[in-house]
Amino acid sequence: MTARPADRARYDRATAQLDAPVAIVDLEAFDANADDLLRRAGGKPVRVASKSVRCRALLERVLARDGFAGLMSFTLDESLWLARSGFEDVLLAYPSADRAGYAELTADPKLAAAVTVMIDDPAQLDLIDAARDGGGEVVRVCLELDTSLRLFGGRVRIGARRSPLPSPARLADLARAVARRPGFRVVGIMAYEGHVAGVGDAVAGRPLRSRAVRLMQAAARRELAERRAEAVRAVRAVVPDLEFVNGGGTGSVQHTAAEDAVTEIAAGSGLYVPHLFDNYTSFRGRPAALFALPVVRRPGVGVVTVLGGGYPASGAAGADRLPVPYLPEGLRYDVQEGAGEVQTPLLGSPADDLLIGDKVWFRHAKAGELCERFDALHLVEGDAVTATVPTYRGEGHAFL
Repeated sequence: MTARPADRARYDRATAQLDAPVAIVDLEAFDANADDLLRRAGGKPVRVASKSVRCRALLERVLARDGFAGLMSFTLDESLWLARSGFEDVLLAYPSADRAGYAELTADPKLAAAVTVMIDDPAQLDLIDAARDGGGEVVRVCLELDTSLRLFGGRVRIGARRSPLPSPARLADLARAVARRPGFRVVGIMAYEGHVAGVGDAVAGRPLRSRAVRLMQAAARRELAERRAEAVRAVRAVVPDLEFVNGGGTGSVQHTAAEDAVTEIAAGSGLYVPHLFDNYTSFRGRPAALFALPVVRRPGVGVVTVLGGGYPASGAAGADRLPVPYLPEGLRYDVQEGAGEVQTPLLGSPADDLLIGDKVWFRHAKAGELCERFDALHLVEGDAVTATVPTYRGEGHAFL
């Protein structure tokens, strides 16, 4: 058998006693993807983006490997939970307005030592101070540089609307504001180039767009490498003992790692390799996280209906945000119905070989969001489930 039919046979055998809907992680693929991230990072440590994994057992598994160091979290509540669970280096990648969380952080020496918070505005410091409720611990702070590419004198902006600080001078000004303020310490800089790391440059059937994306990304990498290095120099003039400079993302690991100014790389989606990462020339990963839905109807020739399926990913709404039917190969959505809340019809000749109760395997569009739909991940090695571990949801948490 070729790879995909062989994988389907393995997954079906491994989960034969499990009723669908069910989610799995293929550990061989997961570990191979981890190896590839390390290879591309070229010796620089990889900080794992927890939102792309959302399973403590798998976070522990990847952090046990040499070359991975620390977590990048997505809410303050999650950061504190991870720190209480024993993770000692948690970088919160987004500013927070969680006053109760800040009160807890500033009152606990262990949490304050483990968690670094993100800021890009002095008003965020005001919020933290107002939330202290007597807590006197020094808060570790990371400054975020806006990485957007600006063209034609700033009239055209390409990149996510994140930090309002695009210039090294403004980032250094914020570093000085933090340095003057008791109870805070700048320890890092983050600069996430989402327009490079998170945008596919080889979209099937769209060669002109793909070419345009590659040209944009090449220009963005050149411009950002210079600006990021200048920003690091400017901030180090204020904070000589800066601990880290974080950059990158799954789609740009090797490019960002080549910058001398960057000390660590952020990545997470590259462990699961959801289908949005099929459209990249910079790397090829192995799908590691999948979910199966059961066939519950056979409406006619070339059609089956599976239970559930309406698991869209975040971002601009579009067909690319839907899960893709993966195994057996050749199934597709009915354009009139798409992925349904309770049931999903699938079309294609493979439908005629599927029986009631058979599993159809899907890949989610994005990585960790799959875990918001399932309480557990069944870990597959070969053709057997060797462990079952809870997702964040399975541990009773929905952080956002």
